[in-house]
Amino acid sequence: MVKVEYASVPCKHCGSVAGVVRFGTYKGEQIFWCKNCRKRFLNNDAVFGMRTPVGQVGLALTKFYNGTSLSKIRDEIDLQFHTRPSDGTIYPWIQRWTKVAVDKTKELRPNVGDEWLADETVLQIGGKNVWFWDVMDSKTRFLLASHMSVTRSSRDAQALMEDAAKRAGKVPSVVITDKLLAYVDGIERAFGSDTAHIQSQGFTVQPNTNLIERLHGSIKDRTKIMRGLKTIPSAYLFMDGWVCHYNYFRTHDTLGKTPAEEAGIVVCPYKNWVDVAKEAEKPLGLPRDTSKVVYDMRVARRHMSRKHAPQKQRAGVPARLGKLKG
Repeated sequence: MVKVEYASVPCKHCGSVAGVVRFGTYKGEQIFWCKNCRKRFLNNDAVFGMRTPVGQVGLALTKFYNGTSLSKIRDEIDLQFHTRPSDGTIYPWIQRWTKVAVDKTKELRPNVGDEWLADETVLQIGGKNVWFWDVMDSKTRFLLASHMSVTRSSRDAQALMEDAAKRAGKVPSVVITDKLLAYVDGIERAFGSDTAHIQSQGFTVQPNTNLIERLHGSIKDRTKIMRGLKTIPSAYLFMDGWVCHYNYFRTHDTLGKTPAEEAGIVVCPYKNWVDVAKEAEKPLGLPRDTSKVVYDMRVARRHMSRKHAPQKQRAGVPARLGKLKG
């Protein structure tokens, strides 16, 4: 009689501890099998559907948004984890968990001050000039809104201010900008007479926009490493991910903490990109919605039955013409 050795390891798929047994090894790692859900798994910190531990994914995301190129990220992962993923493997990690972090943090409301700074900068995307607009709270350094456009019109400035007010849940008392005329009408349309608009006179005269100019300098350094963004959707995703990294994960040199902590956001779902990497989009053990699959199968069967059904023979036409004989 074979004695089954049970292991006190929770199942990754159903969470059950009872009924988990050892099930051989794979490349030197112990495989476990759950008798309840009848699935195998490895006892590591990899998320559902992946064999890569979250430490590698979190390291790649952190290095990427700190300005490290993909080739150097591969070298760092190889140095620490003795494995070398390709660029085609790392980039989907960045896309997947950037979306997760942005979706989880976009509803958090910061407690910001009444003085905001706004500025714009131009970047190259697919060989064309695209303008990036940003609004930052001068008190907490929290980046409230970002906007991307191919023009510098008053409508763009208005959209930027409305997005910032929606995120902050308030209207500022003062907005400081450069001398771009689009801000004059844009701020007036968005806030009316409730907000004073001050145009900066330069870096040596207070007030000025040097804080947000430094922010744009960091963004330009990042795009140099990427050798230029190629498409508008990738640019949107990159900018949203970088804003999330700047507000929630990157310690500000002057504040000594993140802008989110300075803005009073203490209940943040993530502390760093490693926590984001632990978030699985859909665990493998959860039942998936099969209603659409069933519907598609019914349509396919109906189509196949019509395609292969015997057709009625028309009167006066022979069912099959054989080879003519001379």
